[in-house]
Amino acid sequence: MAEPVGRIDKPGAEQFKEGKKLYLVPMVFYGEDAPQEYKERCQRYWKQAAEQLANLEAKIGKVRRIYHESISQCGEEGVELAAKLNQECHQIAKSRCDDGATFEALEDRELFEEAMDWERCLLFGFASMKVASKVSEFYTEALRKRYDFMAKKISETLKDNEAGLLFITERHRLQFPQGIEVFTISPPALDEVHRWLRDEAAKREEKK
Repeated sequence: MAEPVGRIDKPGAEQFKEGKKLYLVPMVFYGEDAPQEYKERCQRYWKQAAEQLANLEAKIGKVRRIYHESISQCGEEGVELAAKLNQECHQIAKSRCDDGATFEALEDRELFEEAMDWERCLLFGFASMKVASKVSEFYTEALRKRYDFMAKKISETLKDNEAGLLFITERHRLQFPQGIEVFTISPPALDEVHRWLRDEAAKREEKK
């Protein structure tokens, strides 16, 4: 179960210094052409997320392993790929790597690409329910194998008494290995981002 970051006070923090720890940072994306008010919310989120992460590190352990959804490369190559996917993730990851953390390969490229291809197929839609059901089965199975690989990778690479950092989308289905305490970064600005997206979706519905 993920531990709410806001509830980790100093007396309680002591119990988490031992054992494996994983700091989960939900990824929030925005493009240069995004509405300014949305960009501001996202930027505020990343600022608050970085602050909460630093606070966690100070209390229960510095990041020693870094994992990033959709990246199957390790080391400097993995860090460079993170820059292409999300600049905020890259900045946080690089600062930890400069301080001695290791960027680990989280994904199996073949499993990741298979899951993405089946997902794209589902988005096209189908005339036949039989075909839709079959493709959905293939997608579900590919996704299961993908997340099983990710969980195994974290379990194998995160050492005793180390803290890891995981960048992953909110809609993930990753089941975390036993023996790892997960702390989800969830600053107030994340609710602002969600609220803005809901309001925009409601406005689009009204215009239909």
